[in-house]
Amino acid sequence: MSQSVLYMSMSLDGYIAGPNDEPGNPGGSGFDRLHEWFGYGPDGEAGQLMDEYKATGAVLVGRRTAEQIDHYGGDHHGVPIFVVSHRPPGPSVANYQLVTYVADGIESAMAQAKAAAGDRNVLVHGAYTAQRALEAGVLDEVQIHLIPVLFGGGRRLFEVLPSRVELEIVRVIDTPQATHIRYRVRS
Repeated sequence: MSQSVLYMSMSLDGYIAGPNDEPGNPGGSGFDRLHEWFGYGPDGEAGQLMDEYKATGAVLVGRRTAEQIDHYGGDHHGVPIFVVSHRPPGPSVANYQLVTYVADGIESAMAQAKAAAGDRNVLVHGAYTAQRALEAGVLDEVQIHLIPVLFGGGRRLFEVLPSRVELEIVRVIDTPQATHIRYRVRS
């Protein structure tokens, strides 16, 4: 059965993007520091985590994130991309056959993404989308790549949550570049 999994690299003080995160500067200042762990080879823990990431069957992302990165160029490792938005897409999206805009809420978007993913997981991206998915009870797991750096400013992953959310640690992989913690969201 498909699971929805938020995958995010985050600074120790909770930031997933640095200051000046805007369309001309996706991820803001210092953003690359959060993803340096990717470059530590296809073997070992980093390779295992990247294999999991690429084994997902669909992507669910918010409009802001999708637009900042031009909808992944229309191709996020060959799987369908579902964008949660209250407004119709811009004209450039017509060139991206794998991108579908969903305007009737996070629950509908997640149901469509899970149906498209089949027995593979749905990769969730974006702080706002993650918060809404938690609020709606449709986010199953959280995979945080905790980077040993303090940003001191930028965009926080869990800035606004409507209530407390309990998590259960499923796995911890500790490397010199990051501590990778996977949580299951408790119902």
